[in-house]
Amino acid sequence: MMNPPRPDEFKPPPECPVFEPSWEEFADPYAFINKIRPIAEKTGICKVRPPPGWQPPFACDVEKLHFVPRIQRLNELEAQTRVKLNFFDQIAKFWDLQGCTLKIPHVERKLLDLYKLNKLVAEEGGFDIVCQERRWTKIAVQMGFAPGKAIGSHLRTHYEKILYPYNLFQSGANLLVSSAAFVSGCFTVWFEARFMFICLVCYVSLMRENVKVEPGEPGENRPNLRRRMGSFVAKPDCHLQSAACSAVVQVDLVVCLVCGSGGDEDRLLLCDGCDDSYHTFCLIPPLHDVPKGDWRCPKCLAQLCNKPHDAFGFEQAFRDYSLRAFGQMADAFKSDYFNMPVHMVPTELVEKEFWRLVGAIDEDVTVEYGADIASKEFGSGFPIPNRRFKVTPADEKYLKCGWNLNNLAMMNRSVLTHVTADICGMTLPWLYVGMCFSSFCWHIEDHWSYSINYLHWGEPKTWYGAPGFAAEQLEEVMKKLAPELFDSQPDLLHQLVTIMNPNTLMAHGVPIYRTNQCAGEFVVTFPRAYHSGFNQGFNFAEAVNFCTVDWMPLGRQCVDHYRSLNRYNVFSHDEMVCNMASKAESLDVVLASAVHKDMVLMIREEQELRDRVKKMVSAKYDNLQDDERQCVKCKTTCYLSALTCPCSPGVLVCLHHLDQLCACPIESYTLNFRHYIDDLFPMMHAAKERAQLYDDWAVRVTETLEAKLEKKRGLPVFRALLAESESKLFPENDLLRRLRLFTQDAEKCSTVAQQLLNGKRQTRYCCGSGKSRSQLTVEELRSFVRQLYNLSCSLPQAPQLKELLNRIEDFQQHSEKVLSDEVPSVAEIQGLLEVSFDFDMDLPELPRLRVRLEQARWLEAVQQESGQPKTLTLDSMRRLIDQGVGLGPHPSVEKAMARLQELLTVSEHWEDKAVSLLKARPPHSIETLSGAAEKASGIPAHLPNCLLLKDAMRKAREWLQEAEELQASGSVPMVDSLSDTVLRGQAIQVHLEPLDQLETLLSEVQDWKEEAASAFRHKDSSLSLLEILCPRCEVSSLGSPKRKAKKGKESPKNSKKKSLKPSDLGEVEKALTETNDSTSALATLEELRLREMEAFFNLRATNESKLLPTTDCMDLKVCVCQKPPMGAMLQCELCRDAFHRACLPDLTEKAQPWLCTRCRRSAKPPLAKIISLLASLERLRVRLPEGDALSYVLERTVDWQQRTQHVLCDVLKFEERAGTPPTLTRWAPGNTEELLVEGLLLQVSVPEVQSLYHVLLDQSLSLSSDTLTPQTEPTDCEQQFTSQENPLPSPLKGLCFVCAQVNWVQCDGSCNQWFHQACVGVTAETAEKEDYICVRCSLSSGHLLDAPFHLSKG
Repeated sequence: MMNPPRPDEFKPPPECPVFEPSWEEFADPYAFINKIRPIAEKTGICKVRPPPGWQPPFACDVEKLHFVPRIQRLNELEAQTRVKLNFFDQIAKFWDLQGCTLKIPHVERKLLDLYKLNKLVAEEGGFDIVCQERRWTKIAVQMGFAPGKAIGSHLRTHYEKILYPYNLFQSGANLLVSSAAFVSGCFTVWFEARFMFICLVCYVSLMRENVKVEPGEPGENRPNLRRRMGSFVAKPDCHLQSAACSAVVQVDLVVCLVCGSGGDEDRLLLCDGCDDSYHTFCLIPPLHDVPKGDWRCPKCLAQLCNKPHDAFGFEQAFRDYSLRAFGQMADAFKSDYFNMPVHMVPTELVEKEFWRLVGAIDEDVTVEYGADIASKEFGSGFPIPNRRFKVTPADEKYLKCGWNLNNLAMMNRSVLTHVTADICGMTLPWLYVGMCFSSFCWHIEDHWSYSINYLHWGEPKTWYGAPGFAAEQLEEVMKKLAPELFDSQPDLLHQLVTIMNPNTLMAHGVPIYRTNQCAGEFVVTFPRAYHSGFNQGFNFAEAVNFCTVDWMPLGRQCVDHYRSLNRYNVFSHDEMVCNMASKAESLDVVLASAVHKDMVLMIREEQELRDRVKKMVSAKYDNLQDDERQCVKCKTTCYLSALTCPCSPGVLVCLHHLDQLCACPIESYTLNFRHYIDDLFPMMHAAKERAQLYDDWAVRVTETLEAKLEKKRGLPVFRALLAESESKLFPENDLLRRLRLFTQDAEKCSTVAQQLLNGKRQTRYCCGSGKSRSQLTVEELRSFVRQLYNLSCSLPQAPQLKELLNRIEDFQQHSEKVLSDEVPSVAEIQGLLEVSFDFDMDLPELPRLRVRLEQARWLEAVQQESGQPKTLTLDSMRRLIDQGVGLGPHPSVEKAMARLQELLTVSEHWEDKAVSLLKARPPHSIETLSGAAEKASGIPAHLPNCLLLKDAMRKAREWLQEAEELQASGSVPMVDSLSDTVLRGQAIQVHLEPLDQLETLLSEVQDWKEEAASAFRHKDSSLSLLEILCPRCEVSSLGSPKRKAKKGKESPKNSKKKSLKPSDLGEVEKALTETNDSTSALATLEELRLREMEAFFNLRATNESKLLPTTDCMDLKVCVCQKPPMGAMLQCELCRDAFHRACLPDLTEKAQPWLCTRCRRSAKPPLAKIISLLASLERLRVRLPEGDALSYVLERTVDWQQRTQHVLCDVLKFEERAGTPPTLTRWAPGNTEELLVEGLLLQVSVPEVQSLYHVLLDQSLSLSSDTLTPQTEPTDCEQQFTSQENPLPSPLKGLCFVCAQVNWVQCDGSCNQWFHQACVGVTAETAEKEDYICVRCSLSSGHLLDAPFHLSKG
């Protein structure tokens, strides 16, 4: 974070102009400087950067260059600081002469500014008035002390003690002059006592030789001994001694010159300068104590303090420096001062530190400056022909370059070429070697000429400049702020020894500008432009003066100014003018014109002066040097004439000071002159003739530019005058530039006027903010019309623009009338805007009309939208409000905005309320929502959420009606219909009472499905419940994955018929869902069963055929591993495919048919579980495909059981025994295998499957034992499929095939069939007490749910 600037911290002035000429502009320095003069002379100084690549070689002889610099004490340079230092020197000297040492007191922990205190008291009227009117507190505040701390009393004490005696001395009030009588009387007494005094002195001398002085007694070395005047006064150089004096009479030998008394001798002071005596209490102001040092009386003090001061100037250093040695010293100083490398010190820091140091009284920093070093002696920094420095061929262009300062001052365009002598510093460059803080003080160039400075190399040089028109203002400010300096040195500003802070000058209204001149850059100062500055560090610069034609009038003014200051001239202006007039035929026409005008003034003044001395003796001048013909009074070089007197040889005066020569009569003076007056007129006429051609042109130009009203010329006349100046090569000057500027302005005005009349836009100028202005305002047009009429030429477009202005003013009046209407018409506003297209103007009414048009269109849009409530959405209202917010304020707009905002607020409220009602959990009742929807329907707007609320009400009513119909209907609904109804009810954001019941019912259905699935599905099965319960649609996939089912067994007719039936589970489920009742569903499943049976028989045939003995059994691929048969093999009882026993690790030996994993689809729950599931489904009163499939499974199972029981009954032979059950005999029917396959396909566990399997197994074993002979050996394949180690045992006679029990029960229904009690879940007691009805009889009679089924789980 940067520290805030101090109140007294230096604030840099604004920058001066910086010019970067092109190579073409840089070719002629005088033409370029003349071009930039109108801009640069407003700031006094400017900086010029040469084009890139312009780098002259440094040609100065570094080894030869030696110089003695000037010593500069920084705090003595500043005018106000020097005044303070002089004041402190004077007051310190005053108190030193009074025998006291001045000690500056501290107030509030800082040194008291005695100078400021003294000045403020003087401005307030003096010590007495300040005390009387009690202004010490005011003075304390003015000095920067905080009020309320009694600082004023401290300031009064210090002033009274230190400054008041000094001011009394300065005013002369302390000089006491006694009356004549008093002095005469005192003289008589003194004369009479003189003899006695001499005797006393002799006596004292004698006593001092004979008496030893004890320590502490008055003696010779006692301090301030001479201050005590009384009976004991002795001087060591007294040689009067007399031994005869033996007695001394006490008398008053010394008396006070104020009161005339010799009393109070211990308070009597003797002056160390004149030996006068004064009482301490008689002095003004009185002294309280005896001074300890030497003391001077008021008269001696006045003589010592009023001695004139020496003129202030710079001292020369005691050392002669080479350039290298000075640079080492300068770099070391800057590096040590700032404690960093010289190249890293910011220029801003150096600048602020410089101005702080020059204003600091208590800091004394001294630097050295190598200034005004003659380039003629040591060589210029620019290359010069025929010098020791040899330039390369590439650098020869710099020898004759106009910007080479050795050439610039003496070029043909320079007036100084007509000065006969070489003037070091003006026509010959001066060199400047600077160090950090070395400065050049405020000054203007000699004869108010131009100057140009080039920095060859080194660190920057900081410049400050004031324009020439502010020169007198700057001088007045400096004289006002430091009058003491100018009283002693009236020409102080011409001595180049005084600076003043630019901030101080700017505070008093002096315009100051600054710049940093870097190496390779020029700084140009203009006539009478004060400038000053300082060096940032070690550098080398070169400067020279030059004068152009425009300087001529200022040069003559400067001579008169020098005469008033008694200042020497560097050259004679009159001599230079006469030299130019003597060769007028070779002068430039502009220079000739300037010379003519200057000579007119010179001859007129000389004629008037010579008329005053007509009676004097005349004599022609001798060829004297300029310094030998200077006026003894004003120091002006007397070229045309001078006065001399025989009484003063070698002394002369100008005709302005004829009374300052000597006391001799004027008639004895001699008039010395260079030319007769009559000889000057031909010279003036020669210059006039040379300039006449230009003057005639100039007169015509002036008349043309100053013509009024009907005398104004047209633009072609201006162009002709401009062309004439170019054809006759008139030089660039103010008049030509003025003509060119007027012509350019007239052409621009003509172009702009024509474009305005044509309706074309023209970018006129860029405004201050940098934005392009492409149209004129009405005021600008009015001003432009006035400008056209004020031009020096007449333009034909002026009357036409005047007419255009009148039309625009009429348009403005009509616009104001329309804008004042309460509800203006859109068409009327558009009409005005269309009319404005004819005016390519920036009309202030246009934005207001456009705003009013937008308001009118917005009001129409609001009215149109409000008239159609069905299309007035919230977005439309917000859009209209947003558009309205961007409109300008108007009562009609505000009313419409208020109505829209109110409607939007109400609409948003009901929209939010509708959303909250629809999203409420739990949902609201239909009555609550109906009331809200009825209220929202009265809002004249399109409200989507309210419409959603109405739609929800409609859907809720429809759903309730549907739910009522669903519940009232006698049919059992499908689960899909129930699920769809529940889902639609859940999507409706209304509380529906039947929905909870339906959701509960659907949940119970889902629980039933999960229970059924858990009963049928294996643990890791991927089959769905419906897929398990339905007959298989695809059976070929159960075989080997690399074998395809044979297609030849299916006839085309059967294939076509099956393509119309369900072919996959999705079609099966769809068919079951679309059936209207369970009967149709059972028919579909029955058809699938037949297809399944047919497919399985084909698959069994295929699998058994591949197991027939072949020549190469190794080509056969079986089992899940798809490898040839080997080792112990097992054959699936359903699909008849073969499997390796090693590939079946989970195989357990059970006396039941073995099925492969492909054929074993479910866990095959017992029949009782299926009946329980169907009973629970019947209570739910919902129909679902899984329920239909499960019903079919039950019916299929019961049917199969009955058929199987008939088969098993046929193979049993009953023995007619009373009270005994039947016994089992072996018999093998033909359809046993088909029943077994169908039983294995059942997804229910029934005991008949195992019984039937044992019957077939016994049959197979008996057939094998009858057919197999010992002589016949089986093949390898046969051996593999018949080598079962433990064949299942055959069923026992007279026992159940499954459980080996012989307790029987007979069905009391219509079938009268016999069943094992254990197989049907009936105990012996129940069989005796209750009737038993089998499953088939229960299904046929419709009492499935009420029948007491007790089926065994085995």
